[in-house]
Amino acid sequence: MSRSRLVPGAEVVAVPGRGLALRTPEGEFLSVRTGGADENVLLSRLTGVTTGPADEELDRVVRAFEEAGYLAEEPSLPEWPAARRDIRILGDPVLTEPLAAQLAALGARPRTTGAVPAAGGSPVAVEDLLDGGPCAVVWCLDGPVPDGLWDAADTLPDHGVAWLRCHREGRQAYVEPVAAAPGDVTSAHVRSRRLAATPAHRELAAYWSGPRTSGTPVRLTPPAAALLTSLLADDLGRWATGAPDTAGLPARRRLRRVDLRTLTVTEHPVLPLPDVAPTPEKGG
Repeated sequence: MSRSRLVPGAEVVAVPGRGLALRTPEGEFLSVRTGGADENVLLSRLTGVTTGPADEELDRVVRAFEEAGYLAEEPSLPEWPAARRDIRILGDPVLTEPLAAQLAALGARPRTTGAVPAAGGSPVAVEDLLDGGPCAVVWCLDGPVPDGLWDAADTLPDHGVAWLRCHREGRQAYVEPVAAAPGDVTSAHVRSRRLAATPAHRELAAYWSGPRTSGTPVRLTPPAAALLTSLLADDLGRWATGAPDTAGLPARRRLRRVDLRTLTVTEHPVLPLPDVAPTPEKGG
């Protein structure tokens, strides 16, 4: 049998008086019927180390693990492709700095440039975002998104550049889905979907537009910033390496809301909006 080991998150424990039990990645415990197989040799085999002579009973137990989906070939960390290493990061340092450190550790080549200057108060142009030829742009805001700020960035997938973003609204933060191809979910789609999903759509639109009166400022704690940037880095890494989604909603159709008080993450499905046909002109 080929060298194999337990999938990540699966563990085998010896239960006194009960034999072996498997703890699945979902946290369930399953009894392991080893029959005549040597338990010590089985445990060695499940760590990826082949010891002892071949044994029909042992092979039967290992095959049962494999057929149930709890064994995989010895994993190797996917290498970040050279063609997707150049990542441009914009926004507030409380988020951009830890994100850059995480991406560099994963093998990317992040470039933090801060906010994109808008000459004369004009909107940011997509040419400014494409400066330096990044393969992906990540924009992190420690606050709400001003109207129109991300309009140009929403066109990045049309230029072959992946687009990922997050922002904070009070004590909630939102990690939006990665947009990597034309037709993916943009920030404008997310705003429209959120307005359509709440009866307080007028209030939410006014909140985004400002001005806003607040008391003591909300400050991102290091654990909260680490959580947000870890979610961004994981999404970007899966896009770069082509790694499959592990569970839940597809990364390109998933809006994540993070409660900054409890660091609880909830996922919400989000779909792109089709283009709206123009209103016909009235005759006469």
